[in-house]
Amino acid sequence: MYAIVGCSDCGAYWLLSDPDGQDSATCQRCGTSHGTRKLRRFYESEDRAAAVQARAKLLAEKRGDGDAFEAAGTAADHERAVEEAGRMVGDREYLEGSGLDAEEVEAAGDVSGGGSRSRDEVVRDALREGNSTEDAVVEYATQYGVPAEAARDLLDRLRRRGEVSESRGEYRLL
Repeated sequence: MYAIVGCSDCGAYWLLSDPDGQDSATCQRCGTSHGTRKLRRFYESEDRAAAVQARAKLLAEKRGDGDAFEAAGTAADHERAVEEAGRMVGDREYLEGSGLDAEEVEAAGDVSGGGSRSRDEVVRDALREGNSTEDAVVEYATQYGVPAEAARDLLDRLRRRGEVSESRGEYRLL
């Protein structure tokens, strides 16, 4: 059993597995300990994916993004669409289909030190390294070649998808 519960102190929502099997739960945002029987349950399900989706919807509605969330569809909808679209194209096939020599591209990556990160990875790394404000994340990202506006957009997109929480201007990777 999974339950979406909320903190009465800071308003955070989190997923609680086996809520009846625990006496207490601690809010990850503010650290307040709550008796599980006293926590308000916003949603309950045997299916973890359904509970995660319900939490994401609650977060979107709390931020006023309920319509955008509904328009985006569920993760299951996206996975189904990918499966229906056919197989994924590999990097090598994509490059060669674009008229590029995959071996030359790979060699160029090796010369530059490899390990290049996507813009999304740079923003996530900024959060992992303790940059918790939008300005700090943007500053970190721009140091690694991500345009400031793109970093802001990525941070907002991660927040809307429920992968990042934001409270009082502080961001945290979930």
